Amino acid sequence: MTRVAAVDCGTNSVRLLIADITPGEDGGRLTDVERRMEIVRLGEGVDETGRLSPAALERTFTAMRGYAELIERHGGRAGHGPIKTRVVATSATRDAANRADFVSGVVDIFGVVPEVVTGDEEAELSFLGATRELAELRPARPYLVVDIGGGSTEFVLGSSAADASRSIDIGCVRMTERHLRDDPPSPEQISNAAADIDAALATVRERVPVDEARTLVGLAGSVTTVAGIALDLPEYDASRIHLSRITATQVHEVTRRLLHATRAERARFGVMHPGRVDVIGAGALILDRIMREYGFGAVVVSEHDILDGIAWSLV
Repeated sequence: MTRVAAVDCGTNSVRLLIADITPGEDGGRLTDVERRMEIVRLGEGVDETGRLSPAALERTFTAMRGYAELIERHGGRAGHGPIKTRVVATSATRDAANRADFVSGVVDIFGVVPEVVTGDEEAELSFLGATRELAELRPARPYLVVDIGGGSTEFVLGSSAADASRSIDIGCVRMTERHLRDDPPSPEQISNAAADIDAALATVRERVPVDEARTLVGLAGSVTTVAGIALDLPEYDASRIHLSRITATQVHEVTRRLLHATRAERARFGVMHPGRVDVIGAGALILDRIMREYGFGAVVVSEHDILDGIAWSLV
């Protein structure tokens, strides 16, 4: 058994997974020790300024310091003890001119250099994390795994491994800041956001044969929140959401409700994390446009994603 620590620092959130991984002929088993998430909005303003703001960096570092303490509690200082540790940063950090400030802060906190992964690397890690236990459901292959983040969305097609992938700069934070500025957004703003998303989705086909996919697998907070609303859950319940199947009709209806609601009305959904209230409309719209553009009648929702892929990559 190997204990590992995975940190995923995205545009909207920073997450930690400390897990024990046991090898086996069936591919092994990952057992959670700690799984944490903090909304830090690292990518706030990056689409407009091209830089990580000092306030966003400090929010992120504050969350990371808490994670470093948890890693120490479960096995020694990250990078210097028995816990294998990997810190991965994605869209916002890729885009930032001052990403060296982020890198030096992470080294100070964790004792390891963060990897600012490419969109393709992000897609492959997401595929690994999302599909490891799909065999239990026996869904049709190949899968199209879609990871809707804050700054970008990753697409990866494959059966047992990633065969083709593409990352596009369409995410819930980026689309909110770029288009959905009113509360609630105007019909014109929604239409412009949809057109922006559709144009990006058309480019995915250049590298990923999406029409070959038989099962759509959706990852990350926008997708799981939409699923929780579609399932009419009174509060967020990962066990109910994980591996649920949500129809295109349900996704469309939830998207319509979210885009026509005010911020205060969105906050009343029991499954809604406070840090997602202002960007969930854009995240839902991205999922809805993906299902429309590529003709999927349903999405299988996974609570396991790039964070789990990072953990598995350590063994």
